[in-house]
Amino acid sequence: MKILRDNGLTIVLLLASLGTVVGMLFTGLHVYNDELAEHGGQMVTLPAYLISGHFLSALFENWESEFLQMSAYVVLTAFLFQRGSAESKDPDEPSSQNSNPADDQDNAEAPLPVRMGGMASSLYSYSLGWTLFLLFVLSFLMHVRESASAQAVEAMLHGQQAPSIGEQFFSARLWFESFQNWQSEFLSTAVLVVLSIFLRFRGSPESKTVSDPHSKTGA
Repeated sequence: MKILRDNGLTIVLLLASLGTVVGMLFTGLHVYNDELAEHGGQMVTLPAYLISGHFLSALFENWESEFLQMSAYVVLTAFLFQRGSAESKDPDEPSSQNSNPADDQDNAEAPLPVRMGGMASSLYSYSLGWTLFLLFVLSFLMHVRESASAQAVEAMLHGQQAPSIGEQFFSARLWFESFQNWQSEFLSTAVLVVLSIFLRFRGSPESKTVSDPHSKTGA
């Protein structure tokens, strides 16, 4: 079917995301109930675990790092270069991504904000980076909230006082959870940028043509 061919990449990635979340849900439930049993707590059901801080904190902790990586990547590649990388614009050549949207304001096929011009066009010009950054901020705030909820349960099991959201925001544990994910995202992106200089994957838009010299920049 044409719809599957035209949207296959998104469909497969969404199915993979759903499958891994389901796997995370069932394995996390097992881990969480083991922890509760060790401390004499009552085991929870799958629906209860789905809305628990233990599950949601881990979920949003990963989402925040992904959205941070993507937003930073979109912004940094607009201004910085890596000669020879398929992930970079050519520092010596003009780029179509830098074209002025005002030049296409009369193009009937241009997106509506471009045809509207003015502030709408200006906001739309940077909408991808801003949207990804907003998703990062929202995911981070949800991580803080659900992490505080998870810590409250843990504190209760140990007979301690539950931390407030403010206390959780400034806790070393929260920032350790975030930094351990953020560093891996930046490292993996740097590795992709560098490896795309020397290595290829035939058919992928993230790779240069197999016969391209290492010095060529851009896919």
